[in-house]
Amino acid sequence: MKTNEKKILRRTAPVQATRMVEAIFGCKWSLTVFTLLTDGVNRPGEMVRSVEGLSTKVLNECLRRHIEFGILQKTSFAEIPPRVEYEFTPFGRKFLKVVGDIEQLQQDIGEAKHVPVSEGRASES
Repeated sequence: MKTNEKKILRRTAPVQATRMVEAIFGCKWSLTVFTLLTDGVNRPGEMVRSVEGLSTKVLNECLRRHIEFGILQKTSFAEIPPRVEYEFTPFGRKFLKVVGDIEQLQQDIGEAKHVPVSEGRASES
């Protein structure tokens, strides 16, 4: 590989929407985090306690990536002990609609696979 070839760095927010979606869906915890935030769980400690197998390190990486993408925003409170909360940005709320559409598409694909061939052909005529 030539040293002057361009590389896509995963640590920066992708310029293209398709790469952003790929990075988000490539993380197995992204949708879980979105679900938690939608349900009102917005503190990292609560998230880790709510999901079996989710570690603080992995959660922090996931949250950091979503902040870089502009999907989430982080609010730090000057308290002792320190408190941090995450919430969706306006762009993040738009992105959730796209995620919902993708989930609906997946459900539609699953239902289409279960339609008997004879029923599918009958509706074509």
